[in-house]
Amino acid sequence: MTVGVREQPRGADSPRPRPGARPGLVGWLTGLAVLAGVGYRLWLLLHAAPPTNSDEATMGLAALHIARGEGFPVWFYGQQYMGTLEAYLAAPVFALAGGPSLLGLRLPTLALYALFLLLAWRLTLRLTGDRWFGLLMVALLALGSDRIVKNQLIAGGGYPEMNAAGAALAVLAVDLATGRPGRRSAGSGEPDGRTTGRPGRRLARWAAWGFLAGLMLWVDPLVLPYVAATGAILVGFCRRELYGAAGALLAAAAVLGAAPLLLHSLSTGRNPLHAVLAASGANASAGWPDRLHGGLVLGPGLGMGFCAPGQCATWQLWWALALPLLLAIAAATAWRALRTSDAADPAAVGPDAVSPRVAAAARLALVLAAVATLGAYTVSSSAGLTPVESSRYLSCLLISLPALLWPVWTVARHGLRPAATGRRGVGSTLARSVAVVLLAATLGTAAHATWRAAETVPATRAAEARHTELVSTLRQLGVRHVRAGYWTCNRLTFTSAEQVVCAVVDDTLRPGFDRYPAYRREVDSAAAPAWVAPAGSPLAGVLDERQRVTPGSLELVTIEGWRIYLPR
Repeated sequence: MTVGVREQPRGADSPRPRPGARPGLVGWLTGLAVLAGVGYRLWLLLHAAPPTNSDEATMGLAALHIARGEGFPVWFYGQQYMGTLEAYLAAPVFALAGGPSLLGLRLPTLALYALFLLLAWRLTLRLTGDRWFGLLMVALLALGSDRIVKNQLIAGGGYPEMNAAGAALAVLAVDLATGRPGRRSAGSGEPDGRTTGRPGRRLARWAAWGFLAGLMLWVDPLVLPYVAATGAILVGFCRRELYGAAGALLAAAAVLGAAPLLLHSLSTGRNPLHAVLAASGANASAGWPDRLHGGLVLGPGLGMGFCAPGQCATWQLWWALALPLLLAIAAATAWRALRTSDAADPAAVGPDAVSPRVAAAARLALVLAAVATLGAYTVSSSAGLTPVESSRYLSCLLISLPALLWPVWTVARHGLRPAATGRRGVGSTLARSVAVVLLAATLGTAAHATWRAAETVPATRAAEARHTELVSTLRQLGVRHVRAGYWTCNRLTFTSAEQVVCAVVDDTLRPGFDRYPAYRREVDSAAAPAWVAPAGSPLAGVLDERQRVTPGSLELVTIEGWRIYLPR
């Protein structure tokens, strides 16, 4: 017996309209889903959500320095990895707005999310040709749990741009593989010379793929499994072109995209790979039970948007059980389609059609990239040491969703082929019921996580208002230099547009980690820097004790949520 699901014929982007189908309806619904996803995130930004932090403020300070022409950083301040693309995207916004702001810093990340949504829709159509399935993917990606919107909107380095770049690499690879020169026409066995678009446009696609691959090498290596997977599609279907002008152009564009990384490494002699391995926990120690639990149990639900803010309820962990099965089924069906599809691409209709072989190969590549991403995260110590926060390392798995859910969608709509069960109707009906339940559970769990994330917005907005009051109070007091904890310092400096400069201290008042050393030097040279601490924090407790031991040494100013200590 042969087990499988029905493959639908593909046209240029979608199957031929069926009797009674309304192509206009699915288009309108898809457009509304796109607007809903972007609108939801714009609403979050206008309410200062998700909550910002000093790491994001560090990227904002880099953007401010670029906008002023004071510096052009290659790496995130204080480290030798994670490129500053987000800072370069936000710098023009700051320049046009006349100064920095959290909204201005995040507007480029919102644009990157909108681009990812459109690219994911396009990729889904290229891989499956089913516009209703494309609507499902857009609707699912329009939802946004706490971890998802943090990955997509916080300009903390790398995450907002990775998904858009990964989806673009996949679309470009599929287009190039589909329109490869010398493809044999159906039935004739002779090359038809057909390509996707004009030759110049094809070369532009080669250059775009190379540039994005190199750029991501600089920005964040977490997307490299998808670079490798989509590159394998090009090697498999366009090997001859790679030996010619297209390959040379791709290589040159890749070098251009990675130029900041290459130039910095050559000038300093430092290997950014060492810094990446250190940051991933390679120098730390975590037991295998903790790694497996963080990587395979907590990680998938948190990283793919199925959990409440900062935690996964037991019932939300069902996705951790479903994901390995989806990966196995998606890989098996894609491999079978790749092996059984006619090399002559008989289903290809029109110059932009995706052949079954290319579509199957692309789905298999996306599944393998997801497996590599999940495996690399699971074996890292980060999965065991900080599973909740480091689940962001799995954000690229969203790129693979169309490949993962396509077999489920196909069974839900058409059931199993009769050969799969030996009897028509009974087994197919049961399989369709299970598939429908799985799709409904996926949407329902993601929607619940989105609702829980939206519930935190009032508290986030109130906290941002308290921080704004802190900056205003410091300005009124004439405070120019302060010492504070790590998670206070750069956020304070960014919000005040460097009118207040902060140096980091730990909870024992000793110097801490300053990502931008110039601030430390300026504060150390100041006459009498103030101290700032969140109310109830260990740092506030130490300063309160100093005030008690040496009365009159500090003057305390309190506002809601904050304590300011002014030296007398």
